Order: sequence, then structure tokens, then C-alpha cells
Amino acid sequence: MRLVAATIENFRAYRTATRIDFEDITTIIGRNDVGKSTILEALEIFFNNETVKIEQGDCNVFAEGAPIRITAEFSEPPAEIVLDSGAPTSLADEYLLSAAGTLVIQKVYDCSKKSPAAETFILARHPSAKGVDNLLELKEKDLQALVKGKGIDVKLKGNPGMRRALWDDAGELALADVAVPVSKPKEDSKQIWEQIERHLPMFALFQSDRASKESDGEIQNPLKGAIASAIAEVQDEIDRIQVKVRQKSEEIARLTHEALKTIDPKLARTLVPKFTPPGAAKWTGLFSLGMDTDDAIPLNKRGSGVRRLILVSFFKAEAERKLATSSKANIIYAIEEPETSQHPANQRILIESFKDLARAPNCQVILTTHSPGLAADLPVDSIRFVSGDGPPNTPIIEKGVDVFGKVADVLGLTPDSRAKVIVCVEGPTDVEALRYLSHALHVEDNTIPSLLDNKACAFIVLRGSTLKHWVAQHYLQNLRCPEVHIYDSDVAAYGETVQQVNARTDGFGSWGALTAKHEIECYLHPDAIMEVYGVAVEVVDHPYEGHPSVPAAFAAAITAHRGLDGLMKQNTAKGYLTRVYPKMTAEMIRQRDPDGEVEGWLRRIGTFLH
Repeated sequence: MRLVAATIENFRAYRTATRIDFEDITTIIGRNDVGKSTILEALEIFFNNETVKIEQGDCNVFAEGAPIRITAEFSEPPAEIVLDSGAPTSLADEYLLSAAGTLVIQKVYDCSKKSPAAETFILARHPSAKGVDNLLELKEKDLQALVKGKGIDVKLKGNPGMRRALWDDAGELALADVAVPVSKPKEDSKQIWEQIERHLPMFALFQSDRASKESDGEIQNPLKGAIASAIAEVQDEIDRIQVKVRQKSEEIARLTHEALKTIDPKLARTLVPKFTPPGAAKWTGLFSLGMDTDDAIPLNKRGSGVRRLILVSFFKAEAERKLATSSKANIIYAIEEPETSQHPANQRILIESFKDLARAPNCQVILTTHSPGLAADLPVDSIRFVSGDGPPNTPIIEKGVDVFGKVADVLGLTPDSRAKVIVCVEGPTDVEALRYLSHALHVEDNTIPSLLDNKACAFIVLRGSTLKHWVAQHYLQNLRCPEVHIYDSDVAAYGETVQQVNARTDGFGSWGALTAKHEIECYLHPDAIMEVYGVAVEVVDHPYEGHPSVPAAFAAAITAHRGLDGLMKQNTAKGYLTRVYPKMTAEMIRQRDPDGEVEGWLRRIGTFLH
């Protein structure tokens, strides 16, 4: 399951219900103490309630005793769940999905109590007609009585089948948005929640102000994330163990029941075995992992920057491992202020690792920062801008085409004095393409500039619908640098954008161009793709019938090669292909670009770099 949104209500600064949408990678940005970390901590409470625990004082001071509500919405819900009775069913069959087909789970905390406990609900499009609105709360004998009373002439086994027969018989179900309670011990509703809980993503929170203790802090949390990730990947084996334990324990309970009947038959009628498997959090708590350092110096005695380097290393390793495997386990990494105590070079490594992780299947990354410079290296559509005037007003969360302009106004953007040209492209994969293609050509001919680590060239990603706003509003004019806009020719609207840039009279010499080929991936050489991934991909200049685009062809090839479930998405395929650009040689580029189009862009950019 993938997290698509969360709604927070009466939790700390968030008095009114506030929704935040999540992508594969999401960047929460805003000034200090505006409510960024609150979002991550609300999610930690929802998923684990360990690193951050719910407290009575978490309730908004203006809430007047109203409960805290933390709601999470998930796409890709499990296709099937199996109850203790062994009868398979689905969330759709049980009317436990929203109108949009998502799974919406709400946890409600009563903060009038010293230790608030969660009551869990599923917010679903559920039957509200009298007589069929509470079937999930009924025991088997009650369902049997209803079926018999309705005269339903069918032999049914298992509660799901009886519920389906009753709903089918009712005719009018009066479907409505209903909060279905699932945390209290009410027959199948509780069992359904236990099944759903097993499918929730793992959530690993890395805080910026953790205590510096070797047992639990900056050192242990990345390693705890490693344990959580490992457990998520062996969940199938854990499930098999739990099935065996359940079968054996229920067999013992059955034999005990039979023995009890010989002693007191009346008492035996009330003895019903109920098996409750441990949750994922309990499995994680069974294991610990530590690290020793050189020279017998305890890791928690190292400087904060060194300790945070463990975080850099963890995410870099995870990104590489996730991209190299086809793990089906969903995991969410939530990181506060990754720039803390880090050298700019390490910040870049960290950001690239986050991007790679977000491209991996079944993985999401959530970041918080108050650094607009760090956010500038991330996709614009991933940014969520948090702003507010302080209590009693709830912080505002914004996204969309103009949000980066607001970030610049509130937090300020300080241009790097070394930057002499701004290169604007559609997506982060285009950045990697230009950086490595330029370097390969530079190695052969040093009159062609390398953009790989050239501080005089600043890249900005202006993807999708944000593009026209950046160009029309000329957001970058205050940086007083020439702009170069290079976009794929696969989107007709980009032609108009390039014309606007070329029509400017800003005095800086800004210019724009469309690729002669369909998209930047068309300049890749099939030999380089084979070297990196071991798959043969037909690279065409423009897709046509029977010959798909390069990302689509690669997605089909890598899906078949690795035996993945379902065809890889094209955006994910583009992310994978960024690892091919470093293997491109000048000879490969000239074979794919005999007219020297790429070289022409680079030489023209080079005129700004002298």
C-alpha cells in the first residue's frame, strides 16, 4: 500500500483538519517552528507510536477537549484478506473502501485521559440501511440467525459469505460515508483490522534533534530502519511461521476443549480459542543492531557531522540495494532536515540517494527542510510549503505551480555567486543526462564544457505544468544570469515555451531549444543499457507502431528480465535509465547523435562559462 495523503486535526498547531498529499518523494518546507516536524511526528504516532508517543499535551490548546484525529489514505489496498475463519474476502466486498477506491484509516485519541489510546476507524463508502449497517460487528451465530430469518436458501460457510448474501438480499444499501469501528473486539471488524495492519507500510522516522546516545538516537535509528526494512522483506516467511503457530496453538486449544467437555460440558460451551499474531512493530522490537568504530572510540562520542554521515551512508546503501532488487515490501523513510551538520558535498550525495530511493518500487521518501537551496535540487511538484501566522490559526499547506515562488518570497533564495548560467530542463533525469553526456564529450575534446561538477552552471527542474509559469513570470530574472531552456519534443506545448524564451530581450542572451529526437532517453546507446542492466532495448529516435519509446521499451525488458509483478511505470523506468548515462562514451554519443545536436547545445552553453 502507498500513502497518498494524511489529515491531521487537533494535533498541536493543527486545530482544523488539514490534509497533506504525498508523492514518491515529498519535501515539506517552511520556516522554523511552523509545523513541519509535526506532520512527520503525527505519522510516526499513526504507524508506530514509538519514536514519538502520543501524549495528553499533544491536543491543540484551543480544541476545547475535542479528540485528536490522524487519518491516512492509501492506494493499492490488499486484493484479498483472510479472516480467522479461513474465509477469504476483500476490502471492496466488505464495503471498506472510499468512493475513490482507496483505503482510509482514522485513529482517534481521547486526550482527556492521561495516556491516550487509539480507537481505529475505516472511513468508507459503507451500507447505512437499517439492518445491514452493522454486519461487521455481528458474530457468526447472529449472522446465521439473520440469514435464516430472511429465508435465504443457500448453504453458506464463513462470515464474509453470509454478509454478502444479506447485502445482496437487502436491495437498497443506502451507501454513505461511514466511520466503521475496527479496533474494538467486535467479531470480524477487529479481525479485518489485524489483517490490514499487516499490509501497512513500514514507517522509519529520522529526527534532526535526536539524543546522542549509542543505544537509541542518531546511531541506532538508521540501523533500526535497516531492521524494519529487512523484516518487511521477509514478511512472507513470518506469515508462514504465524500460520504454523496458530495451527498448533489452536490444535492444543481444541484438545484442551475436548478434555474440558468430559469434565464439565456446560463450561466447555464458552471456551473459544482466539489467536492474535504480533504486529510488525513487535517483530522489529525483537532485534537490535549496533556498530563499533575505529580506535575504540564510541560512535556516540564522535562529532555530530560524523554521526550524521551514518545517515548518508544508510540511505545511499538503501537506494542502491532497493534499485537492485524487486522487493515488494512497502517502506516510508521520513527524514527531518537532512542538511543538518552536513558538508554541501554530503548533502548532494544524500539528495541523490533520496531521489534514487523514491524511484525504487514500493518506497517513499518524506523530507522536511527550511533550506530553499536544498529544496531547489528536488522535483518542484514534490514541494509542500507550510506557512502560518501562529496560534490560534492552523498552518496552511500549499502545493502547485506557484509554490516555489512563495518559498522564495518567505525564505529567500540566495544565488551562488559562482553561477554564470542557469540551465532549465523538464525533469531530474534530464539533469543527469546533460551532466554525464557533457562529461563524456569533454573527456575526448576539452573545448566542450563538462557540466558534471561545474559550479558555474546551475540546473533548475521546471517539470510539467510548472514550466509555463516559470517562463511567463520570469521567476529567475532577479538572479541576473542567462537562461538556457532545453526540453523534450514529445510535448507540443514546450514549443511555445521555447519561443517565449527566444523572444526575450533581457540582455543576457537567454535561449531555448527542443530536442530533435522524441526525448532525452533517445540519445542513449543500447550497448550502454546492456552494460548496466543486461537487457537488450531497441533505441529509436521517435516511437511508432510496434516500436515504443525508449523508457517504455526498457520498462518491458527489465520487467521480463527480473520477473517483476506488473509492468514498470515509465517514470520509474526513466529513473532507472539515469544510471546508464555515466556509461556513455563520446563514440556512443556520436553514433546516436551524428548531427552533433548535443555537442551544439554544450558549446553554446560554454560561451557563458568563460
